[in-house]
Amino acid sequence: MDPIEEKTSKTVDIYRDTWVRFLGYANEVGEAFRALVPVSLVWGSYAVASVYVTADAVDKGKKAALAHGDNPGKTTRVAVAVVDTFVWQALASVIIPGFTINRVCAASLHLLGRTTKWPLPVRKWTTTAIGLSTIPFIISPIDRSVDFLLDSSLRKVYNEEEKHK
Repeated sequence: MDPIEEKTSKTVDIYRDTWVRFLGYANEVGEAFRALVPVSLVWGSYAVASVYVTADAVDKGKKAALAHGDNPGKTTRVAVAVVDTFVWQALASVIIPGFTINRVCAASLHLLGRTTKWPLPVRKWTTTAIGLSTIPFIISPIDRSVDFLLDSSLRKVYNEEEKHK
């Protein structure tokens, strides 16, 4: 098959291969702007990211249900797909990056306050710029770390259950 045809025939995952993926980063953007916006907007960004995580998990459960038809063990496979996706996304898209950007911004605001004479609004905007510019650098290491964590723990449980069936 021609590589171009192969790429066009590949199923597009709306949650991983389209702009919708960026909704999973909403809370990192919210954390970067925490010094400038009401905290309710930051929590709203977490709501957007959480809806993304939940929608992706539900989507993966539906795909697993279709893939397994009426085969024995379908319920377990669907549950594994939903739980694995939800846990991975919650850790890799919401919890760890949100905490990371929060701490980067808090540390940078603190350090700018101690080491510069810049006015507070300048320090806050600088902190936001630092937080936003940090996001692209943390995505891959966090994704790989969460893969390792789940491969070393939760996914071992799934694999053990599969062996005993």
